[in-house]
Amino acid sequence: MDLSSLLGLVVGFATVVVVLILDGGEPGQLFAVPQAILLIFVGSLSATAISVGAKTFAALPKIISEAFRQHKHNPSEAIELLTKMADKARREGLLALEEESKKIKDPFLQKGIMLVVDGVDPAQVRSILETNIENLEERHKKGAAAFSGAGAFAPTFGIIGTVMGLMHALEMLDDPKKLAEAIAGAFLATLWGLLFANLIFLPLGNNLKNKSAQEVHYRYLLTEGILALQAGENPRIVREKLNAFLAPKEVKSDDGKKKSTTTSTESAKA
Repeated sequence: MDLSSLLGLVVGFATVVVVLILDGGEPGQLFAVPQAILLIFVGSLSATAISVGAKTFAALPKIISEAFRQHKHNPSEAIELLTKMADKARREGLLALEEESKKIKDPFLQKGIMLVVDGVDPAQVRSILETNIENLEERHKKGAAAFSGAGAFAPTFGIIGTVMGLMHALEMLDDPKKLAEAIAGAFLATLWGLLFANLIFLPLGNNLKNKSAQEVHYRYLLTEGILALQAGENPRIVREKLNAFLAPKEVKSDDGKKKSTTTSTESAKA
């Protein structure tokens, strides 16, 4: 599980509760008007369903699980694997990779290696793999857009709830105490609209966008490695080419250890 997502949600809501208490309120006041929460939650999701269509909306539970799932892609390990396979391919030929490919758990990488082993034209291999990536990215965009859309609708439904609450409050002009309570309850709808948008829907949308970007970046790394294997490039060149996809601190040397990022100026000073 991606603990940062869960922790962010818990800390964010806890902060709201703490600030409410510091202002002299009580946590229970947040739930004093449950109908406002119902209006915002159901209303936002209903508007989202109209926007994204039935297929994407039905997949929301799975999409939510993706936001809280920790992806286990390790680019450094993939580079090590591709470098070893490049060395084996140069020594024994591409057909020698068939057995190696059966041990690979990543379906995308396995598919790419099998295309190479089967002798598919390099341009066709690139086309197939890049089409796969583009379709993946498009699916991820739809999932992220669903939550971004819900985040845009939630504040509006919060305002609708506030207006409805104020309409009810105007019926109590002859009772100042009840009028004050009704007005306070009406503004809770606006608060919940903002909370749903900025603490749940929009963060989930951004979370999915970031995870999608990481997945796409990782698959482009694999694509370049697969094509380098097919071209019969030197393993050292394969490593250096793929290391370009990593941040400097993630780059490993030929012995598998991380390279030092110390600059020549820092070394001279030392």
